[in-house]
Amino acid sequence: MAPSLEIRALHGGDIPLIVDWARAEGFCPGHGDVEIYRQTDSQGLWVACLHQELIGCIAGVRYSQAYGFIGLFIVAPQHRGRGYGLQLWRHALEHLADVACIGLEAAPERIADYASWGFQPASPTSRWRRQGSIAPGPPPELPGLALVEAATLPDQMVQAYDAVREPSPRPHFLRDWLDHPAGTVLALVDPLGQCHGFGRIRPCLLPQGSGWRIGPLLADSPGLAELLLLGLLDRHPGVVLLDAPGANPAAAALMGKLGFTASSATLRMYRGAQPSVSLADVYGLACLELG
Repeated sequence: MAPSLEIRALHGGDIPLIVDWARAEGFCPGHGDVEIYRQTDSQGLWVACLHQELIGCIAGVRYSQAYGFIGLFIVAPQHRGRGYGLQLWRHALEHLADVACIGLEAAPERIADYASWGFQPASPTSRWRRQGSIAPGPPPELPGLALVEAATLPDQMVQAYDAVREPSPRPHFLRDWLDHPAGTVLALVDPLGQCHGFGRIRPCLLPQGSGWRIGPLLADSPGLAELLLLGLLDRHPGVVLLDAPGANPAAAALMGKLGFTASSATLRMYRGAQPSVSLADVYGLACLELG
């Protein structure tokens, strides 16, 4: 343990380096992601500094008293194995100490470590990858629904749909996430103005080159999720990534149907009372860093 280690709040000037680290780790950060994490919980993102040099970061974001999430946990490779990560980890846990449930996504090699801190497995998460454009064909049928750019919809409509399909309502995060100018947000709306699904695609940084990430992607049924996916893919061809929860068994079948292949996996884990909300309508997570 290094007593000279300083843990402080993340500043705007730290973000380019954090993004570089996340890219090198294969997190495939989207444009503007880290700034949105920072805005979701202004006290929930930190960096570790050693003699004024940034050497690590972590997010411990509090959505509510009921739910928080830990992610963006990185220590620069040259500083690993010295206890700095443990100090960051404890700092995030202390910030979330009074939260009823804490979630995270664990890489396979970290599952046992997180279990020793009281985190229990919930369900796997698969990263799916697709490259190329959608083959031209007849436009998909919309069963009494309109596929619209979400920028034309009231925020409350999409937030109400999301709130009952996620472990905790996340209005601040969702507003910033969906209003960000990078990428496209689509929603399925019926004639009465009710939302039946929505999704966002945004540009991201691959370890080499660039691509797109889809998330969140929520819909009432696999067929409606497919309509949203086709709309998003048609607008943004190229390398596309999507992180699908294993708790929705229909997601894998849909990914295979549309030409995605599984590229990696993590495990969703929780400490505390696991959320009772079903993920049956969730086909793509917003991001692994904040759930």
